[in-house]
Amino acid sequence: MRIALIHYHLRRGGVTSVIMNQAQALMEAGEDVLVIAGEGEPSIPGLKRVLVEELRYDRDREISPGTSGEELTKRAAELADAIVLAAKAHWGQEPDILHVHNPLIQKNSALLRALHILQEREPRLLLQNHDLAEDFRPDVYAKGEEYPINCHYAVINSRDRSFLHRAGLKSEGLHLLPNEVRTINATADLVRNRYLYPVRAIQRKNIGEAIFLSLFIPKGGTVAITLPPTTERDIRIYREWVEFARELGLPVEFELGMNSSLEDAYGSAQGIITTSVKEGFGFSYLEPWTAGRTVIGRRINHVCRDFESSGVQFDSLYSSLNIPMVYISSTILRKKMEQTMMSVYKRFGMDPPRYIIKMMGEDLASRDVMDFSRLDETIQRGIIQLLVSNQRVLRDIADINPFLRDLANWKPDDTVIALNQLRVPESYGREPILKLLRETYRSVLNTPVTHKIVKSILLELYLDPTQLSLVGVGND
Repeated sequence: MRIALIHYHLRRGGVTSVIMNQAQALMEAGEDVLVIAGEGEPSIPGLKRVLVEELRYDRDREISPGTSGEELTKRAAELADAIVLAAKAHWGQEPDILHVHNPLIQKNSALLRALHILQEREPRLLLQNHDLAEDFRPDVYAKGEEYPINCHYAVINSRDRSFLHRAGLKSEGLHLLPNEVRTINATADLVRNRYLYPVRAIQRKNIGEAIFLSLFIPKGGTVAITLPPTTERDIRIYREWVEFARELGLPVEFELGMNSSLEDAYGSAQGIITTSVKEGFGFSYLEPWTAGRTVIGRRINHVCRDFESSGVQFDSLYSSLNIPMVYISSTILRKKMEQTMMSVYKRFGMDPPRYIIKMMGEDLASRDVMDFSRLDETIQRGIIQLLVSNQRVLRDIADINPFLRDLANWKPDDTVIALNQLRVPESYGREPILKLLRETYRSVLNTPVTHKIVKSILLELYLDPTQLSLVGVGND
């Protein structure tokens, strides 16, 4: 098969790592692979790639957000032509499959229209979605643009598959395509006194909760966060947390990964923390086991359920960190949540239905406790300051959160580690993921589909006001 893997860029980490893993696996299996991207360099010897200027992010090309429809159609035609020319220059003909990564996240406003044009030329499209704008990400929502119809789609978790199916896609054209998980080799014989959070500290990683956990870990340990963010908004929030933790003298390390390899960081870890409020696939729940380390922290149910169905076990996760409402101003919290929800709808180009705000108000009014992850950074800092200054409050919150109460004496379970070290590669290693990928390609080639996504239904499915997290709303 001639397979073109398409993405906006080839930068370190994220979707790029997924694409590189797919490309390498397909090449080793004898497939003819070409990577087409807007910018960046591959890290695989022998991998063929073409850079197409028209595919870069709008912001990297200084594209005006007020581009007219006529100009957008022109740019889309140029992008479609550039993709076809890149393929023909490589193969002398068009590819069998165009495998496009994250096309529904509008980073390049011409891409959706370009895909419609490409469909008319009859390449088989597979649109793999790692994120969906409808999931509280109005900043990258394609307003006024229809998603491609009558082509195959892929997602990386069962919740997204369910939502897309309910929004109009047929099962035969909608594929669950998990990511490959690579083994991490932790450096041996290091002192293991860190609770490592191996992430880039963007807002949705819920850094305040990792700092919160530092109050409960065993004495002598530290919470260690590996990398700083790169965007201006996230950097501002991150610096506030760094200064806050230092002012209170909390056992938190920042930017460990700037001067330490990932292998050494894992080698010094007693456990691997995750406090993120939003994940597409959820590498953070699988990679640590390959290094012989336990995952501890926040459970994202729809992500963990997929892994548990594959036999992976989680014994050190919590579904919520409950803070009694007596420690939170319900009036301030309700106002912030209502304003955020109304802003989200407005940025999607919609007015929030009355029942949405009513539902949110009723939900808040009925609560005796609130999950820490749903609070914004200001309220989170107030809670942490209260815990530092008042041992009675700290004991109260530990008593209603068994995970916190037990964390001071936590030890990893070697039996669970050994089991998961086997289960993760069995389901998410190169061989099983390559098999799924090739089966998906065969479906794309051999199974025509007639279906479309109803965008209004998809929005309604994701915008659940009772799940709103003030640190989890997209602001890219």
